[in-house]
Amino acid sequence: MATVQEDGAARLIDGAAIARGVRARLADEVAALRAEHGVTPGLSVVLVGDDPASAVYVRNKEKQSVEAGMRGETIRLPATTTQEELLAVVDRLNADDRVHGILVQMPLPKQIDPNAVLRRIRPEKDVDGFHPVNVGKLLIGESDGFAPCTPAGVMVLLEEAGVPLRGAEVVVIGRSNIVGKPMAALMVQAGVDATVTVCHSRTRDLAAHTRRADVLIAAIGRGRFVTADMIKPGAVVIDVGMNRIDDPTTKSGTRLVGDVDFDGAREVAAAITPVPGGVGPMTIAMLLANTVRAARQLAGVR
Repeated sequence: MATVQEDGAARLIDGAAIARGVRARLADEVAALRAEHGVTPGLSVVLVGDDPASAVYVRNKEKQSVEAGMRGETIRLPATTTQEELLAVVDRLNADDRVHGILVQMPLPKQIDPNAVLRRIRPEKDVDGFHPVNVGKLLIGESDGFAPCTPAGVMVLLEEAGVPLRGAEVVVIGRSNIVGKPMAALMVQAGVDATVTVCHSRTRDLAAHTRRADVLIAAIGRGRFVTADMIKPGAVVIDVGMNRIDDPTTKSGTRLVGDVDFDGAREVAAAITPVPGGVGPMTIAMLLANTVRAARQLAGVR
């Protein structure tokens, strides 16, 4: 519980500290894989175009891969890349035994169909967990597939924070394929045993649902949308949102906020993740974890 710090009304769930612990354990596992089996997990990230936010995110992925002792590479392609050219890169990575994880950074330029690209990645190397095969494995509870990294990271945060989930009322705001739907699927797995409600833009009386939640997970993509009066006293609040808003008091003129009104929520919740420093660091940590597991499975190492 050292990573859940008493600070004000609600405990802060320190995602940055938990992610550091995950990466440290992975580094030990990578070293053992190399020493005992001659396997070095390899993650290849493909970046198409020059979106600044994507470029920063990709650099962090490569840096953390290398720090964990893995082989990390970034393949940068121009924004004019055709779908056929990108698929040829994916095919090459699929066939490369040194590559255990493949991630094509989204968003892609408009001339490329992202679904065609996601489906081209070998499911065994789809460490983002978006291939239909991995989506299906998650839904039926097979353990050799890959769950999307952000909801997988939320599960680790809750475990590390000592949050009981068996029988708990969990409300997820958002139904995206990236967070909302896989989050619900993870929560209802045998052994987790939560009771889940998924809310979205067409939900009637959203607050009536959220006020029942023992665990409230906000992944709606609207800055400070969830206010204190929408939260059950004593609930655990997981804020997946990353929204940039204007703030003239900062040097950049902007700042990051989550989907939850953090200051208000802290007066009601028992525990809460901050933004930044909560869910965000866990996403890359779980990407590395998926890549290490992919390397084990592809090499036949238990």
